[in-house]
Amino acid sequence: MKKITIIGITVLLGLIQACSTKTEKQESMKTDKNELNAIFPIGEKGPAEWFTGNAYPTSLLEADSVYTTIAGNVYFEPGARSNWHTHPSGQILIITDGVGYYQIEGQPIEIMKKGDVVKFPPNVRHWHGASPDTGVQQLYIIPNTEQGIVEWMEPVSDEEYNKK
Repeated sequence: MKKITIIGITVLLGLIQACSTKTEKQESMKTDKNELNAIFPIGEKGPAEWFTGNAYPTSLLEADSVYTTIAGNVYFEPGARSNWHTHPSGQILIITDGVGYYQIEGQPIEIMKKGDVVKFPPNVRHWHGASPDTGVQQLYIIPNTEQGIVEWMEPVSDEEYNKK
């Protein structure tokens, strides 16, 4: 019985120590909601012909004839967004941090946040980017690149963006 009590106390002390370590780590984390935890390095600033504001795309998977899929990461600073565009085979976004907006033409603006997966059907006009106050980081996946990758169109106006 004494042996079981000593083991129990040892386990309990270990749990208390683990919990207090977690609390110290949580306290040392940044509390600024606008700071995102980058999974991938932020790339070079994207061209003004494709983005309004500061957006930083980084390619992670180049197109090839075997996988016929590209993937990358884009970090949008608050207020930044893509132009209207389409993808011949559609697009998938996986939101890895922050808060953003997206819109399919003719539909209302939707909010996207960390953990969301957004699918854009083939050849459907849409845009996506950060919310006005918080940046957003997303992984993008474009399948079947043999059909084409993207057709860029006009910028999303401030009036369109602020309809949220």
